[in-house]
Amino acid sequence: MKHFTLGAIAALALTTASHAQQQIVVGHALSPASHYGVGADAFLNTLTELSGGTFTGSQAPAGQLGGERDMIEGLQIGSLDVVITSTGPLGNFVPQVYALDLPFLFRDYDHARTVLDGEIGQELLDKIGENNLVGLAWSENGFRHVTNARHPVRTPEDLKGLKLRTMENRVHMAAFEGMGAAPTPMAFPELFTALQQGVVDGQENPVTVITAAKFWEVQKYVSLTGHVYSPAVVLASPILLDSLTEEQKGWFMEAAKASAAATRAEVNRLEEAGVALLRENGMEVITDIDKAPFAALAEESSYAVYTDQYGSEMIERIKAVE
Repeated sequence: MKHFTLGAIAALALTTASHAQQQIVVGHALSPASHYGVGADAFLNTLTELSGGTFTGSQAPAGQLGGERDMIEGLQIGSLDVVITSTGPLGNFVPQVYALDLPFLFRDYDHARTVLDGEIGQELLDKIGENNLVGLAWSENGFRHVTNARHPVRTPEDLKGLKLRTMENRVHMAAFEGMGAAPTPMAFPELFTALQQGVVDGQENPVTVITAAKFWEVQKYVSLTGHVYSPAVVLASPILLDSLTEEQKGWFMEAAKASAAATRAEVNRLEEAGVALLRENGMEVITDIDKAPFAALAEESSYAVYTDQYGSEMIERIKAVE
């Protein structure tokens, strides 16, 4: 029979603890097959690989843990680990990110990704870190478009009288008020039923989300307005991150970067295949849209929401990025 000293027993206990698996849950609002689901899988696979199995986990998709605002609040109190979310509700916690939601600000995907992967993106991640959250990496939804069940939208005049669900985002709401619609903020998990029951006439989201949610079941028309670039962000709980070693924090950062890269790749794929999928499922896709009148009205009504409080410096810096 072997005899262990107290020191040996303590060392054995520490070794066992260090190899204990820690389960990480990644929450998000879309289906497991969506671009968020792809990003969540990439996060978990990378984290498991880098940690040698110390960290494993699963995703909680489709709003299982609540709406995006609920999940962000869960991160702040430590009841959730990691969340992939749109920036829509994040502005309620970190108002500076409203700059990213300004309509017709980003020229194209290359412009948006260059901004978010550069100095401006890092500044905003740091600002998120000052609000009892940890911003790990910028991910993506894509350029947003309008869908509705009543008629094609080609001009701002066509938006008049339409009740459109928007995110809980003051910039988006002001933009649609300016363009003539009646914006109705609503958490995403409630949206499909609201469209089905006619509580709202339409909504606005990227092709990635429209396809993932199968909105063709409750919407007839999609207008490729591209009115707002919609980033997403991988957030973590500061309570979780503060419990980790520096090496472990590095694993989470790398996992978030892998998640963002996988999500963007899926957005690229869906941008090409998604419009065809919408047509195949009976939606009328309107492409002959003059964006200039939309842009003029949206900018006039919504930019002041941001500039009145924070000035125009960030907007000018974003526009200047090549």
